[in-house]
Amino acid sequence: AAIRALYATGFFSDVRIATEGNVVIVRVAERPVIGTIDFAGLHEFDKDAIEKAMKSVGLVSGHTYDPSLVSKAEQELKRQYLTRGYYAAEVTTTVSPLDSNRVGLLFSVIEGPSAKIRQVEFIGNHAFDDATLRDEMQLSTPNWFSWYTKNDLYSKEKLTGDLEAVRSYYLNRGYLEFNIESTQVSISPDKKDMYLTVTLHEGEPYTVSGIKLSGNLLDREAELNKLIKIKPGDRFSAEKLQQTTKAIVDKLGEYGYAFATINTVPQIDQQHHKVDLTLQVTPGRRVYVRHIDISGNTRTRDEVIRREMRQMEDAWFDSSRLKLSKDRINRLGYFTDVDVTTVPVEGTNDQVDVNVKVAEKPTGAITLGAGFSSTDKVVLSAGVSQDNVFGSGTSLAVNVNTARSYRTLTVTQVDPYFTVDGIKRITDVYYRTYQPLYYSTSSSFRIISAGGNLKFGIPFSEVDTVYFGAGFEQNRLDVDSNTPQSYQDYVNEFGRVSNTVPLTVAWSRDARDSALIPSRGYFTQANVEYGVPVGKIQYYKADLQAQYYYSFSRGFILGLNLQGGYGNGIGNPYPIFKNYYAGGIGSVRGYEPSSLGPRDTKTNDPIGGSKMLVGNIELTFPLPGTGYDRTLRVFTFLDGGNVWGNAPGGTSTGANGLRYGYGVGLAWISPIGP
Repeated sequence: AAIRALYATGFFSDVRIATEGNVVIVRVAERPVIGTIDFAGLHEFDKDAIEKAMKSVGLVSGHTYDPSLVSKAEQELKRQYLTRGYYAAEVTTTVSPLDSNRVGLLFSVIEGPSAKIRQVEFIGNHAFDDATLRDEMQLSTPNWFSWYTKNDLYSKEKLTGDLEAVRSYYLNRGYLEFNIESTQVSISPDKKDMYLTVTLHEGEPYTVSGIKLSGNLLDREAELNKLIKIKPGDRFSAEKLQQTTKAIVDKLGEYGYAFATINTVPQIDQQHHKVDLTLQVTPGRRVYVRHIDISGNTRTRDEVIRREMRQMEDAWFDSSRLKLSKDRINRLGYFTDVDVTTVPVEGTNDQVDVNVKVAEKPTGAITLGAGFSSTDKVVLSAGVSQDNVFGSGTSLAVNVNTARSYRTLTVTQVDPYFTVDGIKRITDVYYRTYQPLYYSTSSSFRIISAGGNLKFGIPFSEVDTVYFGAGFEQNRLDVDSNTPQSYQDYVNEFGRVSNTVPLTVAWSRDARDSALIPSRGYFTQANVEYGVPVGKIQYYKADLQAQYYYSFSRGFILGLNLQGGYGNGIGNPYPIFKNYYAGGIGSVRGYEPSSLGPRDTKTNDPIGGSKMLVGNIELTFPLPGTGYDRTLRVFTFLDGGNVWGNAPGGTSTGANGLRYGYGVGLAWISPIGP
């Protein structure tokens, strides 16, 4: 028993017991300690990931050397490679003695080629062909984009997810009896090719004969019935049923029932392929929120997060307000993750605590950029910004751009809570040099603007904000002999320098799901600017923009954009430094920048105008083979627009009708950057 106990410690490779008279002598051979663990031939994995896998089997530097653990480590290393499709990977271990009764372990890996999926076959499918079902899967045979997606490499986890996707596809189309009977994965003798065969049973599609609610409906049966997404006579859809139960649970959550449950009871008529659904509603007890606890904010002040909360303490629980609170905290942009959970208060049955856990991310950035284009040639840009100054929630940014046609220096400060009621203050000063004719003429005509603005944004709802602002702006017009005559005439009449005090009133409504990559929702803004004269210049201009996004299935997103502007002078012609221009990226693609609209009658140079209309239709979809990756997408577009207006003295030609451009493009949002 003593020998077994000593062996069980794992510290000894040999234990012997002897006696000399009345003395028991125990002789042991101590196992060495693992001094170093190294790897050779690793390419598919980084060392940190493999060391973590080694720890999972108990192989760690400083522990006692155990050959059985080394064998387990070899198997674990091979298993890691199997998950990446490397079925021919070989692992050998070299044990080298070191000083002080230590050993060094070296795992040598020959990765070999990764096994590619050569065939995905379905057996038993009649309603949908193989190609349709394969489209629901991530795993695929090699294609042009496999180098990026890696979807041609077999993974058991991916296959499990793919089979669930196929199951959902059938259940959403009424096939209640659908079942995956078997899955066969085979590999070629050289371990380079893999073949997947899925045997399934489709059954027949079912129609919903009836659907009703039962249980405690809290006298809200009519309201809850409106949330039912599936109607009698419809083809059964598991997705619509799930949407229905979620909508009912969310609605009950708005009234304080945080733990409501819905149990679906189907009555299946196999003879006529119909199903009758009963949704049993159990609302549970109504609860209120005791405390809201915030954690993880090592930099951002509690008040910055708490003021975004729409769920209040000592108020009835409201799931919609809680979701809105999470969305608002996410939109701050200060955190990599926001987790909101509700925890029942121990000893009570009608109270919960809300825990808000955030993970801070760097909010400061120093940006240095350089680029080249056929129009602007070399473009340099630099910027310093801090979106969360001292954790207060205010932002400060300084930006410089050196494009030949548009050079800027701007300083902007935004205080989103200038008052406790959520009034936003935006302060910016700027210096801009704009050469609108740089690409289309030899003229060095430019508009130099310097000034500043102060705006206040007053929120009227969760999505509506009204802005009021005032500023001061000085515009200087530099002309030469090649400048269009209409511009020269304007300068001769009003001088090179004009001072104005622009007063602005604006309204915006932002109901998009994302400002960076929107997939649904809409955005609308309207802006009116009135130029108070400090001299002869007096004008007004109005701008309107509307965007709408609609998400189709399979990652297709339709985006619509319409923007227009109208300006006019008061008592004098509309100032040319406020002209609209159209053409190029961000306007009507396919045309040179600022090339659309009225032209000078003598030089035929574009001179902009006082009226502008631009519309864009864009359909974006994932790059084939990349799944629903929203960072790499293909888009097709149709743009239309133009600029209208006459220069002083009628020395410009008109622009009749719209100009159109269409094409395709590739959009990539790179993870590289601050």
